Amino acid sequence: MLKKFALIFFLPALIFSQTKDVYPKDYFVHPLDITLVLSGTFAELRSNHFHSGLDIKTQQREGLKIYASASGYVSRIKVQHFGYGKALYITHPNGYTTVYAHLQRFSPKIEAYIKSKQYEDETFEIERFPNNDELIVEQGEVIAYSGNTGGSGGPHLHFEIRDNMERPINPLLFGMDVKDTTKPVIKSLMVYPISDDAHANKSNEVQKLRLRALGNGDYTTEKIQAYGKIGFAIETNDRQDLAYNNNGVYNIQTFFNGNKKIDIGFKRFSFDETKHINCLIDYGYYKTHKDRLQKLFIEKNNPLSLYTEVDDNGYLFIEDSTASVYKVRVKDFHDNDSWLTINIEGKKETDVKRTPKKETFYYIQADKDNELLHKNITVHFNKDTFYDNFYMDFSVSNDTVSLHKDIIPTKKYFTITYDTSAFKKEDLKHLYIARLVGYNDYPLYSKTHKTENSIYTTTKTLGKYALVTDKTPPTIAPINFSDGKWLSKYRYLKLKIDDKGSGISNYRATVNGQWILMEYDYKTDTLVHDFKDGNITETKNNLKVIVTDNVGNSSTFEATFYRK
Repeated sequence: MLKKFALIFFLPALIFSQTKDVYPKDYFVHPLDITLVLSGTFAELRSNHFHSGLDIKTQQREGLKIYASASGYVSRIKVQHFGYGKALYITHPNGYTTVYAHLQRFSPKIEAYIKSKQYEDETFEIERFPNNDELIVEQGEVIAYSGNTGGSGGPHLHFEIRDNMERPINPLLFGMDVKDTTKPVIKSLMVYPISDDAHANKSNEVQKLRLRALGNGDYTTEKIQAYGKIGFAIETNDRQDLAYNNNGVYNIQTFFNGNKKIDIGFKRFSFDETKHINCLIDYGYYKTHKDRLQKLFIEKNNPLSLYTEVDDNGYLFIEDSTASVYKVRVKDFHDNDSWLTINIEGKKETDVKRTPKKETFYYIQADKDNELLHKNITVHFNKDTFYDNFYMDFSVSNDTVSLHKDIIPTKKYFTITYDTSAFKKEDLKHLYIARLVGYNDYPLYSKTHKTENSIYTTTKTLGKYALVTDKTPPTIAPINFSDGKWLSKYRYLKLKIDDKGSGISNYRATVNGQWILMEYDYKTDTLVHDFKDGNITETKNNLKVIVTDNVGNSSTFEATFYRK
């Protein structure tokens, strides 16, 4: 019945959802049967992306029933070590798709489907797109159980609603409600002199201004003296009534002398643009201070679609001998709002503090290909890797290359290549390229490729990189069993795997020569097999596990266990 319904009505639903910015308020139900409490909101600012859904708290527990938010069919199932972990996608007759991620496991019929594919392909990580008549679900049907898989930092359900163009939309627009009577908080304020002649408080530098809370949710700051083209940025977040999490806000508006300058709305975005979050925030400030300042102006080459009602790209043009008022309104989804008022005295100064601009031998032109060379090292940036031109700090010491500091955002991957023709073949096979992080330059594996005479990596992050040698194989140790043990009453077979060098690349487990599914959790370094898979039927069983790191070092673990 559902299949026929989809065939008849699905195309008109798609057309309707494309042409109308109207969201059904009573179509989707909550995917959990507990009070909706959020640890993360839609479009919340994350590292290199906007959060694409709601993070729903599961009371610090795993295994809660997750229900289909509306009737439809399972259109995609993806299982991966990182990212969403175990994720389920349901397409609905009205053209929308709901997404459920970080799952512990799927419902029995979905679990049986995906496990059969995992055994067929002999892989834990897998992605499948079932036909629209294979896995039909009804609204309120149990489809999975909540978990903490993938890149999750704690038990919760990540829930999304996407339109027919795969654009995530704020689920609260569909009538899902969260108790929230709390005003957003404005935590900090910065002023940016933009033009060469611009200044604020006798300085051409970016400055932090002191905020003063007025006690009613509103804010002000001391009057500033300014001149020329300037902009502002704020750090702000929201908090719901039942949670202490600092979440993202829903809307930011600015006004200059009563006229709207910019409107930033977090209703919907596309995955193609989410990487450009680093245009919205002050990326350099975030990398050095760990605080995300949202710019209230639009710099060139910023492609984000979040902005509406824009005047002069949000910039202010302050003239001498003027008095102006700049206001910022920050709002959450429930229209709780906070206002920030800034009084600006226009005053052109002659004695202005300026920081000398640093120039190097390496000037990067964003609209052209750029290449840096030093002996056996080549760094290549394709056209439009960066948003703007800048002088780059570039130096090489032995096999360590320093590419500026990680304070300049990128749009594309760039390539670092080492000429390895002088290396011995035996030494070359143990080499990889690492990004050096932290105060002690800890080597973090960067995906490395090798050719006959070179080794290279592609990356989107500036900073230090080096050639590193890894000759140490991974370690493998049993957790809940030992060689020769009877495991008849055990549900799971567990091992711990680890690698202190280049990191684990892959693993393979067999029993009596036949592949078995072992789920890998990188957060706990564990491999787990569920005996309920039903693939181990012998009494005496020979287990063999091979784990390989990213340069090819491998370890083998073998043991015998018994089951009846």
